[in-house]
Amino acid sequence: MNSIARTGQVRRRIRAWSRRHSYSFFSSLGVLLQHRIGTLMTVLVLAIAMFLPLGLYTTLTNLEGMNLRQDEWSAVTVFFKPGTSEAEVRSVAEELATRMQTENVVVISPAEGMLDFRDASGFGESLDMLEENPLPWVMQVSPRSGTTGEVEQGVRELMAYLQSLDSVELTQFDYKWLQRLGRMVELGRSAITALALLFGLAVIVVVANTIRLDVASHAEEIEILALVGAGNAFVRQPFLYTGLWYGLMGSLLAIGLLAVTMLYLGRPLGLLLEAYGTSFKLQGLGLYKSLWVLAGGGFLGWLGAGIAVQRYLRQLKIGGRLGRH
Repeated sequence: MNSIARTGQVRRRIRAWSRRHSYSFFSSLGVLLQHRIGTLMTVLVLAIAMFLPLGLYTTLTNLEGMNLRQDEWSAVTVFFKPGTSEAEVRSVAEELATRMQTENVVVISPAEGMLDFRDASGFGESLDMLEENPLPWVMQVSPRSGTTGEVEQGVRELMAYLQSLDSVELTQFDYKWLQRLGRMVELGRSAITALALLFGLAVIVVVANTIRLDVASHAEEIEILALVGAGNAFVRQPFLYTGLWYGLMGSLLAIGLLAVTMLYLGRPLGLLLEAYGTSFKLQGLGLYKSLWVLAGGGFLGWLGAGIAVQRYLRQLKIGGRLGRH
């Protein structure tokens, strides 16, 4: 009987705990909806604070994921030594095709190179006077796509391999732009981390100040609760859920603003990239990352509310009367 009684008592406590938290959870939302203008202003400030680091993070993610494949400006050009046979060139091409650093290998024979040069230069009659074709075998090797750092590392390894071949006269690849892009990405990561910490602190401060004013307006009710023996947890609970709602709504609005911004910029960015002979589609946060943003925003709101309530309770010097829970 004792075990059955204890089990029933535990169940009643769990039900009471669930009802109390459910009531605080939904009633705090109801209070926010009753004060729509004030709630909207606070949520908008929180959304802007979250939007800035999220926007930079999404920009950096898209920058790292740019398609660097099979474009002339991203291909390594290999010039073979005069007298290199076609068999040697084809052998090198087959070797490169199996390497992890390459996406595509294009072999250009001296005859094909001469035709291209004839069409591009307009010196057809002068070129006809040449007894021999002076152009060497040429190969264009496109690096495998990936993040900026991965492409840069792959290009370095690829050029080191090509320069070690006896049949290769010269390799060309202007990867200074790739190095600059890599440095920009590293700087962007550091900037995002700093901004995330800064604006995360701003979210906590905004929520804490809002909850502080809310607590001050209910000071008399809190003192009455203290007189009837209410504990700290009971007093904090509705304010904590209010902070949670602020964080959730702010992060949700920030995600929405980010989606609208990307939709607005997607078309002109696509037209700009098409002018450079490439295509790219902006990628958003996705469901998984969006859930993490919601969870992070809710936690920051909860934390800010907790700081404000605890500080105000200490100012009122009623912490002991409210109990230890």
